[in-house]
Amino acid sequence: MLSASDTSVEAKLFAATTLKGKITYDLDQLPHQSMVSLRDSVLNLLVAFKDGPRPIRTQLCVCLAGLAIHMAEWKDVIQLVGSTLGSSGGDCILDFLRVLPEEVTEGRRINLTEEELESRTKELLEDNADQVLKLLVQYSQSSGKSYIANAASNPHLLECIAAWLREIPAANVVNSPLFDAVIGSLSIEASFEAAVDCMCTILKDTREVDESIEVIQIIYPKLMSLRPKIAQAAENEDQDTFKGLTRLYAEAGEYWVIMISRLPSEFRGLVEAILLCCAMDTDREAIALTFLFWYELKQYIVLDNYKQARNEFADVWAKLVDIMIKHLEYPTPESGNETDLFDGDREQEERFREFRHQMGDVLKDCCDVITVTECLSKAFTLIQQWISTYGSQATENKVPHWQELEAPIFSLRAMGRVVSPEENVILHQVIPLIVQIPNHGKLRFQAIMALGRYTEWTSQHPEFLQPQLNFVIAGFKHESEEVVKAAALAFRFFGMDCRKLLTDHVQQLHGFYESVLDDLPPPSQQEVTEGVAGVVSTQPVEKTYSVFKLYCDPIIKRMMSRANDARGAENEAANLAVADYVQLVTIFIQQVQPYVSPNQENPAVKYCQEILPVMAAIAENFTDCTPILERICRCWRYMVLSYRTAILPLLPTLAQQLASGFENSRQGCFLWATDSVLREFADGAEFVDPATSQAIYIFFEQQAVAFLRIMNDLPPDDLPDVIEDFFRLLMDALIYYHSSLLPAPICGDILAAATSALTLQQYPPLSATLHFLLDFLSYGTNHPNSSRFDDTNAVRTLQPPEIQACVKRQVAAHGEALTQRILTGMMFSFPKDCLQDASSVMLELFEVMPQAMTQWVSGTIGMLPAGTVKAGEGERLMNGVAKKLQEGDVKKVRVLVQDFTNSYRRRNVAPREGLGRLEATRFRFSG
Repeated sequence: MLSASDTSVEAKLFAATTLKGKITYDLDQLPHQSMVSLRDSVLNLLVAFKDGPRPIRTQLCVCLAGLAIHMAEWKDVIQLVGSTLGSSGGDCILDFLRVLPEEVTEGRRINLTEEELESRTKELLEDNADQVLKLLVQYSQSSGKSYIANAASNPHLLECIAAWLREIPAANVVNSPLFDAVIGSLSIEASFEAAVDCMCTILKDTREVDESIEVIQIIYPKLMSLRPKIAQAAENEDQDTFKGLTRLYAEAGEYWVIMISRLPSEFRGLVEAILLCCAMDTDREAIALTFLFWYELKQYIVLDNYKQARNEFADVWAKLVDIMIKHLEYPTPESGNETDLFDGDREQEERFREFRHQMGDVLKDCCDVITVTECLSKAFTLIQQWISTYGSQATENKVPHWQELEAPIFSLRAMGRVVSPEENVILHQVIPLIVQIPNHGKLRFQAIMALGRYTEWTSQHPEFLQPQLNFVIAGFKHESEEVVKAAALAFRFFGMDCRKLLTDHVQQLHGFYESVLDDLPPPSQQEVTEGVAGVVSTQPVEKTYSVFKLYCDPIIKRMMSRANDARGAENEAANLAVADYVQLVTIFIQQVQPYVSPNQENPAVKYCQEILPVMAAIAENFTDCTPILERICRCWRYMVLSYRTAILPLLPTLAQQLASGFENSRQGCFLWATDSVLREFADGAEFVDPATSQAIYIFFEQQAVAFLRIMNDLPPDDLPDVIEDFFRLLMDALIYYHSSLLPAPICGDILAAATSALTLQQYPPLSATLHFLLDFLSYGTNHPNSSRFDDTNAVRTLQPPEIQACVKRQVAAHGEALTQRILTGMMFSFPKDCLQDASSVMLELFEVMPQAMTQWVSGTIGMLPAGTVKAGEGERLMNGVAKKLQEGDVKKVRVLVQDFTNSYRRRNVAPREGLGRLEATRFRFSG
C-alpha cells in the first residue's frame, strides 16, 4: 500500500501508522533473520517519502528507530541511513535523528533486558553524539556564506539539536557554529518557536551554574541582545513572539537563579528583562511564565547570604508589586455591559480568576522580599487615590472605575496570609476604609473576602471587630449570591478566630444563625455553622449542654422533617438535605469539646446520647443512600474522636449500630467509623479497662466476618471502596490487637481475601491491601512495622516467636497464591504508583520464607504466557536470587525481581485470551 502509486495519502498514512504499531508491539513474532530485509524495506520507503508528506515520513522514521533499537548487530545506524538518503535527504535525516533519541529513551514495549537496553542506548546515542554534532554543523553550513539565515529557517534542524542535547553537552553546541544558527533563528518567524524550544533546552543544560560558568558567559550577552525585541513584539501585538521571549528570559532566570543571587549587579539586566515582560504583557497571556522565577529568586535572596542581592533588587520587587496590582484589574467590557465583563467568554473568565490567585502568590513573594508594610502601603495608597478621585462620584447604582478599587482590595486579601497579627502600621488605617466601600457586587465581595483574611489580626485588635462583623452580616442580605457566599466564608473565620471576643454574644448569634441557615447553599451552611460552633465551644462547661442543645435541636428537627419527606419516595434532593443536616451536627461535635475530668459527665456526650437514636433510625431507613450513611458514620466517628473515653456509655449502642449498618448496607463507611472505635479503646489506652478492649476486639471480628461474607458473594471489582476501608481498618487492628488477630482462625481467610483483592486495578484499594500485607508480613520478622517501646528502657521489644510462627504458618498456606497475584500485578495490571509497595511485599515474603519464595517465584515465571519470557531470562533471575539469598543480601533480591518485572512489563501486554494458569480464582468464605 505504501509503495502503490494509486493509493491516497490518507491510506498511506494509515499504512505507515499500522507498520509502526506492528514493529512496536509485534516485532518479536518476526524471525530474527528477517529483520534485515524489513529494515531495508523501511529504508527504501523512507527514500520514497524523503520529501514528504511529513506525517508519513515521521512514522517511517519511528519504524526505523524501533528496528535500530532491537537489531543489536546493526552497528552503523546513522551512517547507513545517511548514505541511503543521500545529500538530498536533509530534512528526512534530521527527522530520523530527532526521532531516534526519543524512541530509545521513551519508547514503549522495547523487547530488551535492562542490560541489553543500556548497552544499545550507549551504542546508538552516546557513541554517536560527536558524529551527530558534526553532521548538524555540516548541515547548517551547507548553504554557503549565508548559512545562518538558511539553516535557521529550517525548524527541523533546531528540533534535532534539542533532541540530541540529552547526549551532546550544551557547551559543545554553544562553542560550535550551531549556536549562531540558533540565535539567528530567533529573528525568523518560521523557525522562532522551534528556536525558543531549542534555546530553552540549552539553558536547562546550564542549570549546574558552577560547572557551566563559561557557557553562561557566552550565552548571556547573546540573550540580552534580544531584549529590544520585547518592546517590538508588544507594540506590534505579536503575542506568539512576546510569549516566546518571555519564556526564554524566565527560564534563563530559573536555571541561573543562584548565579543571579550571587552576582546581582552582573545579572541585573536579565531580571529587568523579565520585569519588562511582566509590565508589557497587556493581554496577560505570558506573565504566568515568570511566576516560578520570582518564587525561586525570592527563596534565595531572603537568606542572609544573599542580602546584597535583596538590596540590589529592592526597586525591581517594588515595581513588580505595582505591575501585579495593575494586572489584577478586571477588564472593561467592550460592550459596556457591567454584568458581563468578558463578553460571554466564560473560559477566559475562569482563566482570569485562576490567574489572579497565582499573581496573589507573587505578591506574597514580594512581601517576603521588601517587607509586608511596603507592599500593604502600595495597596493602601491606591485605595486612597481612588477615594479622592472617584469616591464622591459613586452612587448606589454606579461606581466609576470600580476596577481600580477592586484590584488593590484583592491584593490586600492575597497578601493577608503573610501579614502578622501584630502589624500596626497599615491595617488600622485600611480596615475602616474597606467597611465603607460602595455597594457594588464585585467590590462588596472582595471587601468581605479581604476582611475574612485578617480575622487573626482582628482578634488582637478588638476595637475593629464590631464594624467588620456588621459589614459581613449585612452581606448575607445582598442580592448577589457570590457576596452571600463570601459572607458565609468570612463569618466562619470571624467565629473561629474571634471566638473569645464573641463568647457573650452566643444568644444573639443563635438568632442570626436561625435566620440565615435555610437561605444558604450547603457549603455556606457548613461555613456559618463552623463559625457559630467556634463560639459555642468557648462556653463554660455548665452552659455547654444547654447551648449545644439550643443550636442543634432545630437542626435535628429539620433533619427529621426532610427524612420523612424522603422516606418511601425517590427524592434525591431530600436525601442530600438529610445528609447536609447531619454534617452540620457533626461540625458542632468536632468543635465543641469541653474539658471535664474523667469521673464527670461530659455535657457534649450527654447531648450525643439524646441524638444517637435519631441517627440510628435514619441509618436503618436509608441503607441504600450512600451520602446519608457516610455523613452519619462520619458523625459517629467524630463522637469517638472528640470525646474519646467519655463516649463509653454510648459505646454498646454505637457498636451495635455500626455492625448492623455494615451488614445491612455493605457500605465501607461503617468500617471507617469502626476504625476510630478500635483505636480509641485499644488495649493499654488510658482509662480503658481490659474487658472493654476485649469487647472491642470481638466487635472487630464481627465486622471482619461480615466483610468476608460480602467478599464471598461479590467479586472485588464490585467492592473497591469497601476493600479499601476494610484493609485500612486491618492495619490498625494489627497495631493494637496483633496478639489476638494473628493466631485467630479468621486470619487465614483475611489473607486469602487480600490475595483476591490484588486482582483490582484501582490505586486506593490496591494501596490499602499492599500496606496491610506489608504490616502483616512484618510480624513474621524481628522488625514489625508497628512495635511498642518498653516503658523502662525505651528499647524496641521483639515479637514473641509464637507470633512470628503464626505469620509463617499463614504464609506457608497462602504464599504461593499471593506470590502469583503480586508478580502478575507487577507485570501486567498494577498502577505504576503501586509497584514500589508491591516489590516491598515481595521483599518481606523473601525475608519470612526465603526458600519457599524462591520456588513460588520460579513456578510463577514458568506459568507466564508462552513466548513472553526470553530464553534463559527466568534462569538468570532465579540464579541471581539464589546467589543473593546465599550471601544473605535479601534486599538485592528485591532489585532483581523489580528489574525482571519492569523489563517484562515494558515488553508485554496482558494477552486478550487471559493469563491461563495465572488467572485468579474466586475468593470463598464459609464462616
